[in-house]
Amino acid sequence: MAEENIFLFVPNLIGYARIVLALASFLLMPCCPASAMFCYLLSALLDAFDGHAARALNQGTKFGAMLDMLTDRCATMCLLVNLALLYPSYAFLFQLSMCLDVASHWLHLHSSIMKGATSHKTIDLSGNPILRLYYTSRPVLFFMCMGNELFFSLLYILHFIDEPQAWLQWLLGLCGVVCLLKSGISLLHLITASRNMAALDVAERQRGRSKAE
Repeated sequence: MAEENIFLFVPNLIGYARIVLALASFLLMPCCPASAMFCYLLSALLDAFDGHAARALNQGTKFGAMLDMLTDRCATMCLLVNLALLYPSYAFLFQLSMCLDVASHWLHLHSSIMKGATSHKTIDLSGNPILRLYYTSRPVLFFMCMGNELFFSLLYILHFIDEPQAWLQWLLGLCGVVCLLKSGISLLHLITASRNMAALDVAERQRGRSKAE
């Protein structure tokens, strides 16, 4: 039987397309806001499709999980860098958001994979009930992620609109609430993942003492 090529799995091919779209959006951000946001949001939307493909084709992999998480984090980070340039008075908040987002997801993914999961979206169902709802309800996960991305995208777009319509302001406010909620979930990620890592350390130290005895 021929060896499987993980790099050519359908979910990973979708992941590569997401990277190309994200890079295109970064290139366009200084000059073409509408085109930049089209590429950025399309890349974010494809995040839902690679997960469906992984489940439907039984092609979930640790590489795909890492690729998915890193694409999400890097894309959001680069958008936040642009927002910090456009809104320098709020640069500290954007930096704080980047730090919380990256730290919580990296530690959560690392602890999940050390416990044998193939993705940071696979969690212990006996864990935190908020994280359990967040990761087991796909509509909730999609709503929270897209609301968060829309908030930052709207901040970017509104910078180039002199007199934005009222519905855009209302949408920005709604997405802002979602963004705050998602930041709270990221903080829970960080706390839960830290506890998981500490538990793994305790178990490893106990095994080490048992072998020494």
